[in-house]
Amino acid sequence: MIRLGAGPLDRIVAVGAHCDDIAIGAGGTLLAMCLARPGIRVDALVLSGGGSEREQEEQAALAAFCPGAELRLTVDKLPDGRLPAHWEEAKASVEELRVETEPDLVLAPRTDDAHQDHRGLAKLVTTAFRDHLVLGYEIVKWDGDLGRPAAYQPLSTEIAEQKVRLLQEHYPSQRHRPWYDREAFLGLARIRGIECHARYAEAFAVAKLTLNLGG
Repeated sequence: MIRLGAGPLDRIVAVGAHCDDIAIGAGGTLLAMCLARPGIRVDALVLSGGGSEREQEEQAALAAFCPGAELRLTVDKLPDGRLPAHWEEAKASVEELRVETEPDLVLAPRTDDAHQDHRGLAKLVTTAFRDHLVLGYEIVKWDGDLGRPAAYQPLSTEIAEQKVRLLQEHYPSQRHRPWYDREAFLGLARIRGIECHARYAEAFAVAKLTLNLGG
């Protein structure tokens, strides 16, 4: 397995259409990065759930997923499942985030995600953060849209287990969903781990990547 490093990561942007998207798609990666680099800056934006119990869940969850980080979280109030009808508001939020930060890495949904909110946000991110490394995370769900990822972040058993525990602990409003359980999250991490010769992993899509191979 070819391994490429991204260099020093001091500032991270993480975006989600809904509260819990970031944690489901990249919670293990956030844990690993924040534990490895105390004081790392994480700017997080979630487009829906503002002013509700879901915002409270997200605040507590991301604090747990980003231990020791300088975390700034913004949760907007766009309606769940209606992002295409609120394109201007979503675009303004993403553009505002872009003006306020110069990240080393952006974590966002995949552009081919079957959920219209995820897919719409992903397209906004790739136009706003044109000169940045953008990794598109995946979210397991009933749509069956999981594909063939191009990049992997191996996770230790401890990190993978901690991710699953934090998901169950901090998002009680989602426990009723049939796909929201330990087996689903750990099972996908195990499959992605097999694909990159690790025990567990999170996988990402990469729309564009510039290499520096010398010369």
